Amino acid sequence: MQRTGLLCLALVGVLPTAHAQSGKWPERPVRVVVPFPPGGSPDVVARLLTPRLTEEFGQQFIVDNRAGAGGTIGTEIAVRANPDGYTVIVVPSSYATSAVFYKLPYDPIRGITPIGMIAAGPSILVAHPSMKATNLKEFIELARARPGLLNFGSSGIGSTPHLAVELLRQLTKTEMVHVPYKGAGPAVADVIGGQIQFMIASGPALIPHVRAGRLRAFGVTTEQRSTVMPDVPAIGEVVPGYSVSGWNGMWAPPGTPKEIVSRLNQALGRILKQPDVQERLRADSREPAHSTPEEFIRVIARDIATWSKVAKSANIRLE
Repeated sequence: MQRTGLLCLALVGVLPTAHAQSGKWPERPVRVVVPFPPGGSPDVVARLLTPRLTEEFGQQFIVDNRAGAGGTIGTEIAVRANPDGYTVIVVPSSYATSAVFYKLPYDPIRGITPIGMIAAGPSILVAHPSMKATNLKEFIELARARPGLLNFGSSGIGSTPHLAVELLRQLTKTEMVHVPYKGAGPAVADVIGGQIQFMIASGPALIPHVRAGRLRAFGVTTEQRSTVMPDVPAIGEVVPGYSVSGWNGMWAPPGTPKEIVSRLNQALGRILKQPDVQERLRADSREPAHSTPEEFIRVIARDIATWSKVAKSANIRLE
């Protein structure tokens, strides 16, 4: 009885200390994992956020690029990290496609602690200006009239740009030939050069060429038109049900304390309201897209379900 009483007293003494320690977070630098090389969208977003997170919390937030295996190496590092609030990760929408094509050593939905969405934006459907179509409706009619004769490029088999065209093909019941490249750059060059007829890719890779007249834009992939290119229609205006959004979000290892998640989420909300942050995101054809953790995990689950269905229907498999 005496030992039990002592144990209870000990626990009473420990619990407030643990709470106080959590309340002091952060007491040292926080690692922000980016599972891709420098220069890509998650890296740009992370480097936009980290100095502002440092100002918010008074401790350094440091980008840690851990590239490889389509982002899964860095992602696993984040999943396996201690859930103490000192490791977070910024991921792009390809996080969902990796869950479709790779046998992952972690659960991409239940095995993480979501913090929130950061930004979202469209990709753009473009073609060589010589194509005998001047708008999206004519493009679809041309594809139907010439089954299997239009070639499209992408940054690789199973990439989001590849799947975005496959979704369009399935909804419009058209036949198109996929030409995979090792990255978006070579594919863009071949559309400009006329070696392939069209492609879908992110705004930063295409907008300069559209404005210079080297490419013709037929539509953006999001439900709404882009503020960067308001004259270009959303594909869903012509193809009901079509919607593909490129996004970036932040999550933490499973078991990260809720109060730390809440503080990070609230900080993201404040940062994404800053005019210079919004201006930088819009320069890359992205919009701030702050969300709750629950909304973010629903986006991930939705995209995994969508791309699983598209991949199965098209029989897409990674070699």
